[in-house]
Amino acid sequence: MNRRQFVNTLGILPFAVKGLTAQNASAQGTQAQGVPSVPIIDTHIHLFDKTRPEGAPYPRDVPGGGEPPQGMIAVPGRYKAIVSPFGVVGAIVVEASPRLEDNQWILDQAANAPIIVGLVGRIDPADPAFGKNLERFRKNRLFLGIRQGQLHLGLDKPEYLANLKLLADADCSLDVDTPRQGMTATEVLVKVLDKVPSLRLVMDHLPDVRFAERPTKDNYMAHLKELGQRPQVYIKLSEVVHKSGDKVSADLNMYKEWLDELWSIFGEDRVMFGSDWPQSEGLEFNSYPNVIGVARAFVATKGLSAMDNVFWKNSTKPYRWVQRDPSQRKA
Repeated sequence: MNRRQFVNTLGILPFAVKGLTAQNASAQGTQAQGVPSVPIIDTHIHLFDKTRPEGAPYPRDVPGGGEPPQGMIAVPGRYKAIVSPFGVVGAIVVEASPRLEDNQWILDQAANAPIIVGLVGRIDPADPAFGKNLERFRKNRLFLGIRQGQLHLGLDKPEYLANLKLLADADCSLDVDTPRQGMTATEVLVKVLDKVPSLRLVMDHLPDVRFAERPTKDNYMAHLKELGQRPQVYIKLSEVVHKSGDKVSADLNMYKEWLDELWSIFGEDRVMFGSDWPQSEGLEFNSYPNVIGVARAFVATKGLSAMDNVFWKNSTKPYRWVQRDPSQRKA
């Protein structure tokens, strides 16, 4: 790390210390339940540096100046300092910037950071140069696939669907920014898979429809259950922790009913842990200790094999991530 990154890392040491304390407490609790620790692959983090000369579009600038809640810099060294106490041994970066060359910036950051085992990049299937760009980045073994949030715009465009087929043929996955699709997300995804059935599809962040109106929720859940019948569809245990009143709740009971419903649809073989770091440091989703604590508490209720599957084994199915350290076991 350079000096700027080192200084930035110092700022998160309190989080790491807090995490170590939480981890010790969690370890004692899980050992009491007979739940072993597992080598965790975090399937959803972001990297950026808004202090670069060219800046970064994510996270968004704060109106009137000041740092965004996620900070100005999120780099592998800072991430590793936070998550190592929790047993996290590898992470997959999901690109949040729409700029093509930011894919290369992340790959450059990852080159000397073995904790990064893959990148889900951002290449627009609507771009006529999609095939060329995919071929370029796919030459790097860390490039695993792409993320999109506006798939409904391409449903009736043959060239768009042809590019999604090209993605599948390249053995790459498609991550979907599910919340951005809103309450039509699941219906859109069923239509996409009907047109390109060979896609490996990952739903980013857990959809939460607890407070949706009945007809809308029923339609959403019907299509979600249809996605549950497609063996190549996976879902992330991500963005689970939210505010309750003016506080962030780490009480599993607040989330368990909805998580159990999702579990009944996808089962233990197609759910993966993702922290959404450094979003998980902000007040909205609270700190890494709470994010991983709630996830562990929930999955521990499902048994020993579920812990293994959700926290590392399942990640090898949609993602062909790269083992860069002996601690990063492949299923």
